[in-house]
Amino acid sequence: MKVKTNKAAQKRFKIKKSGKILRGHQMTSHLKLSKSSSRKRRQKEPGRVAKGDIKRIKRLIPYG
Repeated sequence: MKVKTNKAAQKRFKIKKSGKILRGHQMTSHLKLSKSSSRKRRQKEPGRVAKGDIKRIKRLIPYG
C-alpha cells in the first residue's frame, strides 16, 4: 500500500540529495522595518532541521 505524503510538510521542508532537511525561518513575513538588514539577510537562507525532528519529518515526506 502506498504511503501518503503530508502536503503541509512537503510545502515547508526540502530534502537534499545528501539527506539533509532544510526549513525556512520564522518571523519573515511582515514587520520588517524593525528588523536589521543583517537579520533579514540571515533569514533568507534556509536553516537546518534539528536532529530530533529529522526522523519525524522523513516519515511525513516518504518520497522526498
